[in-house]
Amino acid sequence: MTNSMKAVTIPEFGAAEVLRLASVPVPEPGPGEVSIDVAHAGANFAEILYRQGVVDVPLPFVPGIEVSGRIRALGEGVTGLAVGEPVAALTIVAGGGYAEVVTTAAGLVAPLGGTDPVVAAAVPSNSTTAFLVLELVAGLKRGERVLVHAAAGGVGSQLGQVARLLGAGRVVGTVGSAAKIAAARAYGYDEVVLRDEVGGTGEFDVVVDMVGGPMRRASLDRLAPLGRLVVMGNASGAEDAGISANELWFTNRTVAGFNLAALSAVAPETVGRALRRAVAAVADGTLRVDVEPLPLADAVVAHRRLESGSTTGKLVLRVR
Repeated sequence: MTNSMKAVTIPEFGAAEVLRLASVPVPEPGPGEVSIDVAHAGANFAEILYRQGVVDVPLPFVPGIEVSGRIRALGEGVTGLAVGEPVAALTIVAGGGYAEVVTTAAGLVAPLGGTDPVVAAAVPSNSTTAFLVLELVAGLKRGERVLVHAAAGGVGSQLGQVARLLGAGRVVGTVGSAAKIAAARAYGYDEVVLRDEVGGTGEFDVVVDMVGGPMRRASLDRLAPLGRLVVMGNASGAEDAGISANELWFTNRTVAGFNLAALSAVAPETVGRALRRAVAAVADGTLRVDVEPLPLADAVVAHRRLESGSTTGKLVLRVR
């Protein structure tokens, strides 16, 4: 096997144009890890944060938090997986998915079963997150009301569907432009409104906010007594919104945070169970993932589109 491979790297922090196609060493799996010959890599907003330097990563850095492909090699102690087996995997702890080979913890890998490999590359981050956020963090109960911001985006498209699968009574989404309303409605939402119209949507038991800025306060205002706000991003790039602990006390509301990378680092088996559940749901057709494939060389294009907020569904990079 060759000792070098093709990868998209971040040689310096900056705009999308800093991304470079380069030749880098092939990684080897350590104990408890596997290496994967990558076929496809999902493109995510998290990788923009790496590129911008919002998340401190060592340069040059190979981004990429999720992939599909085939097991290349098994590290010491790995069981239950086989060389050549088609899999989907989270590579979110150390990145590296925008490359021909990546390593990750064996617990963050799921056999594909009958899942299309192109679609599978878009499952590990967003679909897994949807199950973890709604079940583990929010503790969603049957019949409860759910509000999701950025409903037409990658994770928003999964949250609406998973809320419906878990028995939510009413599922409402918000979007940033009228052009996205129709797309979002196809993902399990009873109603989709523009973000600035959220004040007229009523009360909710669970609100999921990855937008931040003014939506943080607006989300808290939409919570019913005993309602839970899950904060899982700041796509707006706005200043942090202060939330008073005394206000939470007086109003019987809860604010929780969710970070997939941090949880994957400390509890890979917990995340892995949700990943395997998500892959199975896509395979049997109960969870829909819409993807648009692009060549790996178009990573710059993918980042520009993600930053513009113009995407619906998920962009996937063809690595091989």
